[in-house]
Amino acid sequence: MSANSSTHTTEQPDKIWTRDFVLICFANFFIFLGFQMTLPTLPLFVKELGGSDQMIGVIVGVFTFSALLFRPYAGHALESKGRRFVYMFGLSIFVFSVGSLAFVSSILFLFIMRVVQGIGWGFSTTATGTIATDLIPPKRRGEGMGYFGLSGNLALAFGPALGLTLVGVISFTKLFLICAGFGLVAVLLSSKIRYKQVEESPHKTTTVKFDIFEKTALQPSILLFFITVTFGGIAAFLPLYAVEKGIGGIEFYFLVYAIFLLTSRTFAGRIYDRKGHTYVFPPGVILIFTAMLLLAWLPSTTIMLVAAGLYGLGFGSVQPALQAWAVDQAADNRKGMANATFFSFFDLGVGIGAISFGQLASLYGYSAIYYTAAGSVTLSLIVYLYLLLRAKRMQTA
Repeated sequence: MSANSSTHTTEQPDKIWTRDFVLICFANFFIFLGFQMTLPTLPLFVKELGGSDQMIGVIVGVFTFSALLFRPYAGHALESKGRRFVYMFGLSIFVFSVGSLAFVSSILFLFIMRVVQGIGWGFSTTATGTIATDLIPPKRRGEGMGYFGLSGNLALAFGPALGLTLVGVISFTKLFLICAGFGLVAVLLSSKIRYKQVEESPHKTTTVKFDIFEKTALQPSILLFFITVTFGGIAAFLPLYAVEKGIGGIEFYFLVYAIFLLTSRTFAGRIYDRKGHTYVFPPGVILIFTAMLLLAWLPSTTIMLVAAGLYGLGFGSVQPALQAWAVDQAADNRKGMANATFFSFFDLGVGIGAISFGQLASLYGYSAIYYTAAGSVTLSLIVYLYLLLRAKRMQTA
């Protein structure tokens, strides 16, 4: 695919697997691998530093709120300064901050580094989604975003289990340095990509407007918010919940989740492209809801792994469909802002979930987290049905 094209037409309009698309997928894999290795190990690190459940929620949540705060700037910079600048800037900050965790010796220092890490994550993930969007033919965007999502899902398949395994045999210092090393690989790969050139956009004569969200992406982004609240509860507290329940094999939860996530990516995107979100979103939400109820119950490792599979199928279907929906409706010069809006609501859900669930766990126990998460998923379906009914009324008016 031509790196210079400012439109969605190419010499091979239906080809997804171009050289640059492969490179962005591999870069995404390595940065996500470094990130996913820290996801289940950071709560253990906070405990080692003497932190409470509330502090775990704050440490997890401040990262996502930091990313949320800077995503609008990332979205604007993607259209004004270019894809390469934003992506490399974000990756560099992320690698620096993860490497700095190796030298953390206090909760305060950890808090500061998580803020910095969130800034890097906000810039890099907003950029990578937009870069992938540039490279995928519009008619195959749902399928292409599903394939692109596989890179992060493969990292999820190995990252948490690898992190939990390594932390049992090496120090946190070495673990975080390894994570930063994977980030450096992402930087190297991303330097080889031929990016879309902003200065060649047909909109180059206009000033790129700065705002905090893309209004055409709001509906799918709001739905995503209610879904990713569940993610905050799993990422921050499931390892501790499993220990409290005396249930082993927590590393296999993330592996099973990722396998089923990968499976859903192979068909959910094509269903979205051919039939639309009404054939993807409701079934996915029902699967996620069931998984939350099983985690609230959690009598055994088997039930935990069943919940992992259901959650993987549900989230793997819903997330790429919602992202394709968000991007499809945006103008060509607003794709970056649409991705920024989408991931801002992703961050907001994870952050609010992690912080509020930390308070909830300290008052009512870990199971209350997952009952509450099931309620949030139910709200997403209610809002979705309302939006469908409103759209039909507007069409018939």
